[in-house]
Parts: sequence; structure tokens; C-alpha cells
Amino acid sequence: MSIEHILAAVRRLDGALVVVAGPDSGFPPLAHGDAFFFHAPDGHVPARTQPYGTVITKDYPGDTSSRLDAPGRHRVNVHAGRLATRRHAPDDTADPAAGDVFFPHPLYGAQGWLSVVNPGPRTTDTLLGLLRTAHEAACARHERRAGPR
Repeated sequence: MSIEHILAAVRRLDGALVVVAGPDSGFPPLAHGDAFFFHAPDGHVPARTQPYGTVITKDYPGDTSSRLDAPGRHRVNVHAGRLATRRHAPDDTADPAAGDVFFPHPLYGAQGWLSVVNPGPRTTDTLLGLLRTAHEAACARHERRAGPR
């Protein structure tokens, strides 16, 4: 599944904001070219909210195990929750550089982040469902924080 396909699928979710980091995005230069998914019905990056999903296109310091600096590689990360992470990646010894295989995020797996490098036929449908579920959870958090109207 291409990066463009992933971004288009998330953009179709009600209230979704997809930010591809660049020079005018407010994100640090290291993040330029990577995408971040938020629930933001007002179209602005929330000030105190982490993204519920990301597409990363390069290695970061301390996070090189997926070998994203190789041409044509990207990793989708989704805050799926601990239960979903254990269900979809029960073997935490999975190779984080393998393509089209779910594995706990190399740094944030214990916090319920699930990852897949170059999603393909084995992971695409599940990944899109997990992104929808993460978006719905972010929407529910937003509603709770907003309080009664």
C-alpha cells in the first residue's frame, strides 16, 4: 500500500487532519516528509495531543531497526492499544525490518503502538481498520475533553 493510499484513507475519516511535515509545518526538520494523523475537526494541529498514527519515511536517531533509509521503505505506526498490539503482533521477536508484517513499535510498543513496514496484502485491511479505530478513540477523547455542550 502506497503512502498516498494511506494518507487518502485517513483523510476520508470525519474530523481527520493529516499533516505532512515540511518547512512551514512547525515540525522539526528531522520530521520533514513524514505524516502525522490527528483528530482535529477545526483543521488545526491540537496543542496538547499526540498523533494517533504516523507514516515515517526515514530512520530516526535511536530508531533504525526498520531500515527506513533504504529506498522505497516506509513504516506506518498506529496507536492500536496494548490488547490489539498483542493480538496482531503476539511474537515480540518479529523482525522490525520485515515488510508487510505487524510488530510492536520499536520504541513505543509497550504503550500500545503497532507498526508495519511497507504494508501489503497481509496487513492492509487490518491496518486501515486499526487506523479507523484509533481515529474513533481520538474523537472520543476530544469529545470528553470538550465536556457537555
